[in-house]
Amino acid sequence: MLTSVERLLFIRAVPIFRELRDDFLVRLASVMEELSFPTNHTIFTAGKEGRSLYIVVSGRVRVHLESRDLANLEQGACFGEMSLFDAEPRSASVTTLENCECLMLTQIQLYDAIDETPEIAINIIRLLSRRIRELNQKLHARESSISSDNSRILELR
Repeated sequence: MLTSVERLLFIRAVPIFRELRDDFLVRLASVMEELSFPTNHTIFTAGKEGRSLYIVVSGRVRVHLESRDLANLEQGACFGEMSLFDAEPRSASVTTLENCECLMLTQIQLYDAIDETPEIAINIIRLLSRRIRELNQKLHARESSISSDNSRILELR
């Protein structure tokens, strides 16, 4: 368990909260629930309803679609944020790679936070944009690799 001071210091270092005022962060940190998960625990599953954002305090998690890994996340990383905004089912599953401690922020808590401090919404939009760009780069690299492989196959014929 984190003390209230440790929780504040941790939250302050998380990218989506970095630029927010300390008085606001103190209130936000006080409402977040701290959760512990064992190794190989599925925190949530793709296709299921979700109304909470998680932040890795310690340990590591893998984001995946069935057996296909999408990302590994470590301390300070957020996950689950998409379903907070679009009310759609979870787009991927998240499973712990080792014992994990996470903080959880519910949709209602987040919306209250955005009402009070709109900058948090901008920070989350930045996070989502960065993740989309990273996925686009991975997709482009994969397509380039496939195209290159196909060209080599044609040359061998």
